[in-house]
Amino acid sequence: MLVTRRSLGKKAWPGVWTNSVCGHPQQGETFEQAVTRRCRFELGVEISDIAPVHPAFRYRAVAPNGIVENEVCPVYAARVVSEVQPNDDEVMDYQWVDLATMLSALAATPWAFSRGWCWKRKIGTPARR
Repeated sequence: MLVTRRSLGKKAWPGVWTNSVCGHPQQGETFEQAVTRRCRFELGVEISDIAPVHPAFRYRAVAPNGIVENEVCPVYAARVVSEVQPNDDEVMDYQWVDLATMLSALAATPWAFSRGWCWKRKIGTPARR
């Protein structure tokens, strides 16, 4: 799966590891279109085989700076079919990891990951390369 480290310029959880991309559908946009748009914007990648893996996922978390996230965020998986070219305003680093490595890292260093990831470890379905 492709995990990213948030840019230090982000307001919530700067510099922590998180999922591949985040975002919200624009008016009239399907979830699949939103996933494609955010993958292009944040990672500069083209994707295929977009599929929902946890359509009802939600969480609430408070960032160290007081920002509250109360999110309803369907989780999708997709296959990356181009070279990763991250947007520096969004992503400072990225890594391809297998699920076992990701779960181990979450258990060992939960402080290094966005709060959403700490709950996502329960769903266990990775994005595909």
